[in-house]
Amino acid sequence: MPQILDLLAGPWGLSLMVLLVFADAFLVVVPGEIAVTALGAVSAVSGTPPLWSVIVCAAIAAFAGDACCFWLGRTVGSAERRWMRHRRIRAALEWARVRLQAGTATVVFTARFIPFARLAVNVAAGATGVRALRFLPVVAIAAVAWGSYQAVVGAVVARLIPGEPIIGVVVSIAVALALGAIADVAVTAVSRRRERSAPVSGP
Repeated sequence: MPQILDLLAGPWGLSLMVLLVFADAFLVVVPGEIAVTALGAVSAVSGTPPLWSVIVCAAIAAFAGDACCFWLGRTVGSAERRWMRHRRIRAALEWARVRLQAGTATVVFTARFIPFARLAVNVAAGATGVRALRFLPVVAIAAVAWGSYQAVVGAVVARLIPGEPIIGVVVSIAVALALGAIADVAVTAVSRRRERSAPVSGP
């Protein structure tokens, strides 16, 4: 266990986190959130890497991944790739289009904290012609907020858990996953409530 902490506390820890966060923008199964939370916890219990460096690197990687998804949507559209034509993905992209029409900034910022919605919103924003000068600043702010949130959750929880440092890291990851699940459920509930209350257009 100490060897794992030593590895994460070194330069390889930040490099691995950056890689995972960037890949997480395209593949929702990649544990980008877990990587940031874990490194935030390691920072709190070992002092390295500094917490600010975890936040900065996570934010840069998140921004780069989201921007690439946006340009993917802008370049190839949302129906040119086989995986984009899958029924569930098409439904998610349509959901994202509707939300983007209602309010780009709010949707883009919120989606950064919800993995599958993040991918759908970023690709749909590019495919539907949202201006880069409107999209990218919001993505940058959301990336900083997301990186700060994930890293600080890990650091705070790890500080509060007594005993072996690795226990604090594991518990901080569990807490971050639970908070993410709660946020996902809350956003879904709000979206469904808005859909039910929206006026039905006539024929």
